[in-house]
Amino acid sequence: MITAISLAACGNTDKKKENKVESEHSTTTGVGTTEAQVSTTASLSFTDKDGKTVSLSSLKGKVVFINFWATWCPPCIQEMPTINELKAKYKGNNDIVFLMVDVDNKMEKSTAFMEKNKYDLPVYVPASNIPSEYLGSSIPTTVILDKSGDMIARIEGGRDYTSPEIIKVVNELVDSN
Repeated sequence: MITAISLAACGNTDKKKENKVESEHSTTTGVGTTEAQVSTTASLSFTDKDGKTVSLSSLKGKVVFINFWATWCPPCIQEMPTINELKAKYKGNNDIVFLMVDVDNKMEKSTAFMEKNKYDLPVYVPASNIPSEYLGSSIPTTVILDKSGDMIARIEGGRDYTSPEIIKVVNELVDSN
């Protein structure tokens, strides 16, 4: 029962979002498959705790790991240590960027959460509308973009981001040209 609860995703508080990307985006094994690729848009952007805005289009040339989460979501909290561990594997590597996006827009609360738990994960809030191709109907949702800005994975629900399969995919993306 604990496993079932830990794998369940928290319902999104925005019930108006009905469009959902099908399972083609919920796997990390489809690297390079054109059916599972969604191009980023220049208008999708996020703001950090210092008020600096970053657009996805400005991150082309880097692998982008985006995790949509909230401090009240148990599966989000459960997967956070593994995301922190994954990020630590790439410390000093400028070919990958991690964006932890608080869907509730509560920067102070989410930053305090990261500090309290000693996570080295940068918190952002949405600075633009998030298309349903990125965030469907539940959190946590993780999106991984390749260096071209194409979505190669969209994962709904909590995961262990230290699993060998995920690390292999991320390594391949980071090492690609």
